[in-house]
Amino acid sequence: MRFGLDVAQQRLDWSQIVDRVRLAEALGFEGIWGFDHFKPMYGEGPGNCFEGMTTLAALATLTTRVRLGLLVTGVTYRHPSVLTAEAITVDHVSGGRLDLALGASWFGEEHEELGIDFPEVGRRVDRLQDTVEIVRRLTTGETVSYTGITTSLTGARMHPLPVQRPHPPIWIGASGMQRMLPLAGRLADVWHGFGDPETLAKRWAVVERAAKQAGRAPGLPVRASSLSIEGDLKAVERALAAHERLGTAYLVCGWPEGGEAQVEAFARRFVGSGRD
Repeated sequence: MRFGLDVAQQRLDWSQIVDRVRLAEALGFEGIWGFDHFKPMYGEGPGNCFEGMTTLAALATLTTRVRLGLLVTGVTYRHPSVLTAEAITVDHVSGGRLDLALGASWFGEEHEELGIDFPEVGRRVDRLQDTVEIVRRLTTGETVSYTGITTSLTGARMHPLPVQRPHPPIWIGASGMQRMLPLAGRLADVWHGFGDPETLAKRWAVVERAAKQAGRAPGLPVRASSLSIEGDLKAVERALAAHERLGTAYLVCGWPEGGEAQVEAFARRFVGSGRD
């Protein structure tokens, strides 16, 4: 089992985010994760909320080993070509440590407040599909013309190539049974899902079926989910065991109310403990 830590970069000063990231790296977590929003997702009133991709670029200069990602990057917030350029930049700044996690976006209120277009859900899924294809094509370094569902390219080319070849791992966060999960099965390097074991098992069956129908190699996509590390570590261990039985390979650990002490206790017991 591999573990990442969600540093929850909302309602924090920059120095607090840096402290959490350095703690995660020192404790042996494989990855650190932020989120891709422009306002806090919990609490009352306004609060600090640093932009996601530029945050990753800055954190890349302050770390040496830990991988970096946003869970997940909403495809409505940036044109797919701009997102590709940002991803290539973060990949270089980090020396090849970016995980590019994508989702169809969901927070309509935020879009409305900031004047960002928020189309209906089917159109957002179309945008996600186009984004994955554009990332894949523009990271080849070749001249690309592409006619997509929502976005098209004409004689487009990007350099440098990303450090990670053929591109940074593409995660897709998905739960929709009709389109999102099959799309993840066909296109994702890693599928991330939330839910209890029964829910995750049902969703994985859809992902796995789509992957097989697409003729993908065994083991793709990799299965990932999230884990609460709050409270009694015996309960955490039971949840971890359930994920292992499901075949989950990567867990993003939520930042606990217990703070650094709880993170350290979890890491001492489980991170780098030989679980695989």
